[in-house]
Amino acid sequence: MTKELTVMMLTWEFPPRIIGGISPHVYYLSRNLAKNGVKVYVVTCDFPGAPQYEVVDGVEVFRVDSYKNPSPDFASWVYLMNVNMQKEAAALINGLGGNVDIFHAHDWLVANAGIGLKHVFRKPLLTTIHSTEIGRRNGIHFDYERMIHETEAWLTYEAWRVICCSDYMVSHVKWAFGLPADKLVMIPNGVDAEVYTRIEQENLSSFRSKFALPEEKIVLFVGRLVYEKGVHVLVNAVPKVLEKVNAKFIIVGNGYMKEQLSNIVKNMGLARKVHFTGFVDDETLRKLQKCADVSVVPSLFEPFGIVAIEAMAAKSPVVVSDTGGLSEIVEHEVTGIKVYPNNPDSLAWGIAKVLLDENYANLIKANAYKKVQEKYNWNKIAQQTKANYETVLSEYSKSVWA
Repeated sequence: MTKELTVMMLTWEFPPRIIGGISPHVYYLSRNLAKNGVKVYVVTCDFPGAPQYEVVDGVEVFRVDSYKNPSPDFASWVYLMNVNMQKEAAALINGLGGNVDIFHAHDWLVANAGIGLKHVFRKPLLTTIHSTEIGRRNGIHFDYERMIHETEAWLTYEAWRVICCSDYMVSHVKWAFGLPADKLVMIPNGVDAEVYTRIEQENLSSFRSKFALPEEKIVLFVGRLVYEKGVHVLVNAVPKVLEKVNAKFIIVGNGYMKEQLSNIVKNMGLARKVHFTGFVDDETLRKLQKCADVSVVPSLFEPFGIVAIEAMAAKSPVVVSDTGGLSEIVEHEVTGIKVYPNNPDSLAWGIAKVLLDENYANLIKANAYKKVQEKYNWNKIAQQTKANYETVLSEYSKSVWA
């Protein structure tokens, strides 16, 4: 291709606005696409203190008014945010002389804007489905969940290609929305291992002492404190682990289960052994991941499992639920330990196995680090994504739309 490939990505979160895993995903993917010769515009929601326009490593980022007026509920806000996003993005494209080859929408939250732009400019739309409502809720039970599910279905129907980050998600999305196999493609999520190698080892002991005593092993959980992340399974495993090994459990993240879990810990008389940090900044998180004697991902539903590969990149041994994307990331007893989902006894066994055998822990974390560098590096992922863009454009060029 002689002409530079131009992509407009739509996402409701982009640093410094970080709600979940979409924000780092778009941040790293867009920057690595730019390094691989793709012109990327990211259109996202505004955030207090963040500029309306900036260039991040060659990626042009536009933050649009995400609708400030009071909305009766989240669904209404999302709809109105999409109206603004589509309007601002269309004006931006017109300012560029209509020069955008592909729209790339991340999840249902930007579906309306992505689909609208596709039809206005008659250019192909790709979507990455990071997670599904039917998976998060284990079924569709209420009208609100049905609205999200139908929006996801509409987005996958309108998209030229649907990207999923694991083979598990490919089959799940195919089943959830009745999609043909040739519409789906698997491109994994990635991690930047460099950010962990830059952390100074010598500063870590004083940092570690803020969270645990020298004789306590650190068991780390990172994630939203919601049911599908299985944090309650970890809390129930705490006394079983403490019977075997002196450990401190550090739980990073916020969510609706925080107070309930905190009360359970107090009632067990273990408040001294379990520390809920709430949300922490990136630097603190990475240092915690470097200090952790074991990192635990006990999810019940997990499309991919980004925190698992972050821990692997930080050279922290991982214990994960044998479910979803986690099953593909971790090879049992080679790059980590897989345990039965929703089973505190199994989880406690896995944690204790790592903490009681240092040689074993060192072996699995060395294997895991190697796997992260080979399979989950962003440069390789960007190249796979670019190849998909080029395939779609070649199909598009032969279609009536072109």
